[in-house]
Amino acid sequence: MNRSDFYYDLPKELIAQHPAEPRDHSRLMIVERQTGKTAHKHFYDIVDELNEGDCLILNNTRVLPARLFAVKEETNANVEFLLLNNKGDDIWETITGPGKRAKKGTKFTFSNGLLKCEIIDVLENGNRLAKFSYEGNFFNILDRIGQMPLPPYITEKLDNGERYQTVYSKELGSAAAPTAGLHFTNELLEKIKAKGVKIGYVTLHVGLGTFRPVKADDITEHHMHSEHYWLPKETAELINETKKNNKRVIAVGTTSCRTLESVGTFKGKIEESEGWTDIFIYPGYEFKCIDGLITNFHLPESTLIMLVSAFCGYENTMNFYKTAVEEKYRFFSFGDAAFIR
Repeated sequence: MNRSDFYYDLPKELIAQHPAEPRDHSRLMIVERQTGKTAHKHFYDIVDELNEGDCLILNNTRVLPARLFAVKEETNANVEFLLLNNKGDDIWETITGPGKRAKKGTKFTFSNGLLKCEIIDVLENGNRLAKFSYEGNFFNILDRIGQMPLPPYITEKLDNGERYQTVYSKELGSAAAPTAGLHFTNELLEKIKAKGVKIGYVTLHVGLGTFRPVKADDITEHHMHSEHYWLPKETAELINETKKNNKRVIAVGTTSCRTLESVGTFKGKIEESEGWTDIFIYPGYEFKCIDGLITNFHLPESTLIMLVSAFCGYENTMNFYKTAVEEKYRFFSFGDAAFIR
């Protein structure tokens, strides 16, 4: 299939700039995988769509306040840093801008010396490896001086950084939020549990590659970014028990989906697992684990709409996206959701 097959026309005003208030008052489109039939509800209605014995799998990653502003020690020139991957030993892969100010050996200071770093390498992709020095706890310092790395299509300021975190976020490490989970409140999760629906957690640290456009015309030539994941033993056991009872495993978001399908594909079964995945799911892929998917509405020609098309069927997907535009659903990270079942 070609990249252009996944294009749809999206009016700019449908790109959500702010999250719904309260979280679970966003809209929810119900999509039937087999028929493509749709229905329109609100996210708090998800309780009615779940059955006793089903399990929801949530990604409990937490977004780092990874956007930092530094001055170059030699010249006092301003440089922006975006932390991508923790390489250990206080070394991080970063994006710097402007990059020409961050050559190997250059030193930078953040917040009057609260944090410092030196560029120790320039990678082939233009990213930098920076070694940081500080006193105290690195993540506490990030909380004090860092900003949320909102996606480029969100141009308005976010007053409360917690609105770009899920209420169950726990494991620090993402450069972007697993946005399908932003719709859940603690109260809604309690209602879901009270119905007899089990909840399990995985961790996949979302990289900025999630926003990287597909440039190859033939989508099979696209190279996926790699992200770190962890599927705990208790979650694997919950999934296997759910399957044994002929109930549904429902992934909340494409990140949870990619974690489960990575383990199912590369291990041949669902079991405790940790590693890196660059799985690329597009039409023709045979799903190994999930029976349902809760997901936001994704960018045209993105790997994420391709994943949804693999699960729901290409024609069904493009049709319900067309419906979402016509019905003025809100799109992307702070937008509305779909439950594909």
